[in-house]
Amino acid sequence: MIFSECVLEPTREVVLKRYNEIKDSGIELDLILPNESGFSFYNTSTYTLSTLGATDTRANLEDYISKFSSNVRVVFEEFDFFNTLVKLERAKLLYRIVNNFVVIDLHPNVVSDRVMSNVYEHLIRKFATSVNEKAGEFMTPRDVVRLATKLVLHEDEEIFMETGVIRSIYDPTCGTGGFLSDGIAQIKELSPTAKIVPFGQELDPETHALAMISMMIQGFETDKIKQGSTLSNDQLKTNKFHYGLANPPFGIKWGKDQDAVVKERADLGYAGRFGPGLPTIKDGSMLFLLHLVSKRELPENGGGRVGIVLSGSPLFNGKAGSGGSEIRRWLLEQDLVEAIIALPNDMFFNTGIGTYVWVLSNKKAVERKDKVQLINLSDVWSSMRKSEGKKRRYLKDEQIDDILREYDALTESEITKIFDTKDFGYRRIDIKRPLRAKLTITEEGITSLDEQNAFSKLKEEQQNVWKSFLTSELGDKDYYWAEEIVKEKSNTSNFGKATKAIATAIVNTFIVTDPELEVVLDKKGQVIPDTNLNDQEIVPLKQDIEDYFNEEVLPHVPDAFIDYSKRDEKDGKTGVVGYEINFNRYFYKYTPPRSLHDIDADLKASEARIPAMLAEVAE
Repeated sequence: MIFSECVLEPTREVVLKRYNEIKDSGIELDLILPNESGFSFYNTSTYTLSTLGATDTRANLEDYISKFSSNVRVVFEEFDFFNTLVKLERAKLLYRIVNNFVVIDLHPNVVSDRVMSNVYEHLIRKFATSVNEKAGEFMTPRDVVRLATKLVLHEDEEIFMETGVIRSIYDPTCGTGGFLSDGIAQIKELSPTAKIVPFGQELDPETHALAMISMMIQGFETDKIKQGSTLSNDQLKTNKFHYGLANPPFGIKWGKDQDAVVKERADLGYAGRFGPGLPTIKDGSMLFLLHLVSKRELPENGGGRVGIVLSGSPLFNGKAGSGGSEIRRWLLEQDLVEAIIALPNDMFFNTGIGTYVWVLSNKKAVERKDKVQLINLSDVWSSMRKSEGKKRRYLKDEQIDDILREYDALTESEITKIFDTKDFGYRRIDIKRPLRAKLTITEEGITSLDEQNAFSKLKEEQQNVWKSFLTSELGDKDYYWAEEIVKEKSNTSNFGKATKAIATAIVNTFIVTDPELEVVLDKKGQVIPDTNLNDQEIVPLKQDIEDYFNEEVLPHVPDAFIDYSKRDEKDGKTGVVGYEINFNRYFYKYTPPRSLHDIDADLKASEARIPAMLAEVAE
């Protein structure tokens, strides 16, 4: 409110004069008065915050607010501001608070949009701590925003040298508009003449209201900043954007959006946003990743680049064939992932967990085709003089510039690795081993037969007949003995209904496996696998599974064999394809253990200090 008044003050009298001239003409005020105010909003009240008075403060303030243009009034509605005024009046605080704000100059020339956003974010962080909200749900630190934005814009710097460039920028979880504001500022640094069209959507009404104010003050249309759930109610369905930037909430369940998301995938498949797969219900961040990728401008229209901040989970969650793995598979096989940057820990206000910036593009440079660049910044950071929440580290502008040079070089170094997209893929093959077993009929086993469901369903006299018969057959039997006996007794009424289930019950009770026994074959001469020895192997996607099996499995388990019936649903080949990106594996540094000599020396030094310490205590 005070922010709006400050920027409208220079044109206030001009707006009031024009308003009085046309107010009864039937002309739509929103078509005329923004031109007079110089912004996309205006106010026609005769009051200012300094003239509200001490007696009818609330009524006058409500009149003042009601005379704003509709795009500002909706901001007050989303903050539920009128109920707040009632509470402040009852507490006899309203007039005092208004007077406190009157003396503060919040004009954007004095207090920048980003500083105002930081103030609000500071209050939100305080509030989040008090209610123990989930880590990472709120604001993105400016240094992280700056790094992500520069990485996204970097490849297009030459474009901005041209005049008359038009570029759209979008944040599907825009919060207070920090990503959008910094993106706009950086585009203006590259090209003061560029026309920027910002778009966004935000779930929370209050933060959405602040994002609208931010865009309004900068002179942008607020109708492009939507309010609602991006996943279940995308209000910019048909739009495509040159740049997408986002920091979706970490580890937040998407159950409230589940019905709409599942329906869209079933109805539209790959023509919608979620065709590649769905992650676990516990974390919806990969849905935002897919959403943002779907919003890229088409290559023929300049293409689209995406920068999104995610936790470590989307890099590796889900086994081969799962939703998470299939999403990674699609992104990598479509060659959309350009780079992933691991940020240092303790970079965020509400969480100290590891975070990553993904950079994606549908117009990769030739030298980046079928490549992914990983940059590890775990040791690249500066200490903050004073912590802000859990944020104890930050990236200086100079460090961000160094990171951009590292990214631009596309050369392996201590903190950079370059991979083919298929390097992250693997096949999970099922390894079987033959069953080597016999049946050994024992009295103890006969007693435990009652625990088998099929056997317990027999009548008591039938159970006793079976037990008596088995007692007469104590000792070792062939594996198929139970099946043969059941067939033999099937026409004998006193044994009850001798079914395959009874044979299975006998096998389960008396089976004995031994690696020295002969392999059990079925009636067709095929090896029966021992399900207790089932195993799986992870074979790099670039390696032939037969070669891997011969080199890595057979030397250790000579009787093992591959289950060729387990095939990937997409390519039809043996083994299920999976993808994961394991930063720890790629950037692992071996630290040798201390020598026994050094450890022994430390222990002896400690022992030598003990008598002196005891002597001090005795004194």
